[in-house]
Amino acid sequence: MLRALFTGTAQHRAAWLFGFICSAVPGLVFAALPIPAEGIPALRIQGSNTIGAALGPALVEGLLHAQGLQNVHIEAGAHENERRVLGQTPAGRTILIEVAAHGSGTGFTALKADKADLAASSRPIKDSELANLASLGDLKSRKAEQVIAIDGVAVILHPANPLHQLNTEQLAQIFSGEVHDWEDLGGTGGAIHLYARDDHSGTFDTFNELVLLKYGKTLARNTKRFESSEQLSDEVSQDRGGIGFIGLPYVRRAHAVAIADGDSKPMLPTVSLIATEDYPLSRRLYFYLPPQGLQPWADALVQFAQSSKGQAIVANNGFIAQTVQAIKVQASAGMPADYQAIVKQAQRLSVNFRFAQGSATLDNKAQLDLQRVVDYLKTHDKLNGHVTLVGFGDAKSDPARAALLSKLRAMAVRRELVKAGVVLRDIRGLGDEMPVAANNADEGRIKNRRVEVWVY
Repeated sequence: MLRALFTGTAQHRAAWLFGFICSAVPGLVFAALPIPAEGIPALRIQGSNTIGAALGPALVEGLLHAQGLQNVHIEAGAHENERRVLGQTPAGRTILIEVAAHGSGTGFTALKADKADLAASSRPIKDSELANLASLGDLKSRKAEQVIAIDGVAVILHPANPLHQLNTEQLAQIFSGEVHDWEDLGGTGGAIHLYARDDHSGTFDTFNELVLLKYGKTLARNTKRFESSEQLSDEVSQDRGGIGFIGLPYVRRAHAVAIADGDSKPMLPTVSLIATEDYPLSRRLYFYLPPQGLQPWADALVQFAQSSKGQAIVANNGFIAQTVQAIKVQASAGMPADYQAIVKQAQRLSVNFRFAQGSATLDNKAQLDLQRVVDYLKTHDKLNGHVTLVGFGDAKSDPARAALLSKLRAMAVRRELVKAGVVLRDIRGLGDEMPVAANNADEGRIKNRRVEVWVY
């Protein structure tokens, strides 16, 4: 921990005092953390507006309370979309944590410039950013890349707009300006007005990758751009011709539509569909902390965010927590017969296991989900013979190969669950059945390569 204090600039290092919060203070949940000099932030967070507008400060508040601090509160920062979270130790020392929310890309830039200790991002780190920050360690490693919540990019319309569903290709045509009248989409005639987050936004990056770039499109020049999620949503809800995209907590008074991708069924951004990441525009929210010279307050915040208390704060702020729950699913005619049999007898857990790109290895989120699933099974006395795993995959020219690969993915999950003492009831591989995304791009293929968990 002490080595972490000597990795910043000389000015920043000199500012730290080696006082410690007393471990006897009631409510402490982590090892003692260093106390900086008055006025020097204990932690600097920069990045996503989706996270930093409310969720980030709320998690910081929770951490300070968990550390036994008093008079914990949030103040406005020096600039718009910036916050200061403060608390006092029992000895009267002030702890300050700064949160700047100007877009995901700004978080990685700030890490490079030593102006942040933790980057908040509503998209995965880009390969170019990963290479640029290589001196800080592998930011794709399990320790560095932390999924703290699940969100859905909701497509929103004016409340009076009669449209209820769109597919991703239509969205690409709309936001590129190729389709510019609502009548062309079966709605009430009138010009389409476009609203989007700015170029620093992870929300925009997500929509750009999942929709525009997927169809070789770029955002229309006449699109109105916003740094604030709340302002964008409010503008759409007041414009009868408006359409925008926004993080789930910011739908507010607007009307969200169901989205289909490829052969998937249209899906609304509901809690269950976003939790399993089946919703076509679902996404993960991340904290990235440099693994070399680990900053102790950043590490403590990540641990708190992953805890049950932290995930409760995630849910209270309108995002989807990673807490495992059982969901009753209604059988439908479009389901394979053997899948319908499972649906009628069992409940689906609110987690899908997915894999690192081009690999049979479970990704970083799945590694933590394993323990969450095991904890659920222990709590509900379902360790012995109550679990069926169902694997799915992307389309292959040979259906038998697709079925085999999907079962092998389920077996990879089984191996890890067996290590924790879980005895499975059954394993199924359904190949390319029931896609949740189009198979013509890597992002869609990755989403289709999944393993569901069903409990009896």
